[in-house]
Amino acid sequence: MQINSDGSSAKKIAVASGAFMGLAHLLYLKQYIKGAFFALIELVFLATLPITCSKIYDLITLGTPKDHLPVKFRDNSVFMLIDGILFLAIIAVFVVMYIISVKSAKNTYADYCRTKRFLSQKASVEEISGRAFPITALTPCLVMLLVFVIVPLLFSIAVAFTNYSAPKHITPANTVDWVGFDSFKELLLGGSKWSAGFARIAVWTLVWAFAATFTCYFGGLLVAVKLQESNIKLAPVFRFIFILPYAVPVVITMLLWKNLLNGTFGVVNRTLEALGLLSYTADGAVKTIPWLGNATLAQVVCITLNLWAGFGYFMMLSMGTMTAISKDIYEAARIDGASSGQMFRRVTLPLVLYQTMPLIIMSFTHNINNFGAIYFLTGGSPNVADSTTTFAGGTDILVTWIYKLTITLQKYNYASVIAVLIFVVLAPFAIYQFKNTKAYKEGAV
Repeated sequence: MQINSDGSSAKKIAVASGAFMGLAHLLYLKQYIKGAFFALIELVFLATLPITCSKIYDLITLGTPKDHLPVKFRDNSVFMLIDGILFLAIIAVFVVMYIISVKSAKNTYADYCRTKRFLSQKASVEEISGRAFPITALTPCLVMLLVFVIVPLLFSIAVAFTNYSAPKHITPANTVDWVGFDSFKELLLGGSKWSAGFARIAVWTLVWAFAATFTCYFGGLLVAVKLQESNIKLAPVFRFIFILPYAVPVVITMLLWKNLLNGTFGVVNRTLEALGLLSYTADGAVKTIPWLGNATLAQVVCITLNLWAGFGYFMMLSMGTMTAISKDIYEAARIDGASSGQMFRRVTLPLVLYQTMPLIIMSFTHNINNFGAIYFLTGGSPNVADSTTTFAGGTDILVTWIYKLTITLQKYNYASVIAVLIFVVLAPFAIYQFKNTKAYKEGAV
């Protein structure tokens, strides 16, 4: 079929490309390979449309109770949820390909109007390895990203809007229902032990994240300044010693300290007893210090041990940053009569903060999700007033509570709600950090 090169056939191209993928390429633009490719995509989609509709329907309903059937023959709401999200992703991919097909037809026609000739089949194939090569090469990666990242992420978010929890809504024996924001309301505004427990854990998580981040950062910075400014000949030895705790896996260090601080047989209490620093009861028993048995004291221990284990990283980071500061700046400050403290406040600290602020933000987000530092040291213990209901101890942070909610209580809806809230809190920090990268500022991404 013929088309005009003066632009008057634009509507014809738009209608054909919109009616069926690749139709305009096949009928008017003489791009048979590209047109066949787009047409094949739509044919496959149409062939699988009944299955797609069935999966979307299952996603909407999440199955119906069939108590009269054996368990293996009942509707599995979780599988329906996963399949439905996966097919929604397939639909999204199809829509994107449809848009690409329409734009490709319009661009090809625009090129025809400009050059007054059609692109040859060889040139069309070469275009795939040329201008379109980045898209072609990234397609497998995008598919893997869709299947292994986006779909599981959407599934985790979707669970927050269901009643997927023990004991009445665990598949496959029972079905799961959509409940909207009910799980959010129960956890945040319920006025029960659940909401009180969430508020307590959320506050402690923020306190822990701020304290763990800033103690490690400023502790490492101060040690780095002292090692840089001092004339200690053994400064490299001290740097090596200070970095050792960071070099040991956190699971080992925290389990070691858990045994050392044990209230019954821990070495710390035994040493204090041997030194006569512990008091005795009326019947002669030793009053040991409950390092991990008292909620407040255990929280202080967590922050302190995190400082011991993590400040070495910021020490090395600060030392590396300070080596890039010109010595002329310090010389000018000394000439102006600045003391060591003034040079630290007015020169070292601002310049180091400027260079390391994105890493501070990254460390803060890491500490909010620092599962190992809490779980391997205390396991979330000790128990507090709401622990019987929530299974959350006095040192549990949100991520360790999520672990207990899923593994122990099977409250998957509550766990998903918490995960969504963590994402909402951390996403702005991640975006800020990304926008402050050099690659983003220079327009590379």
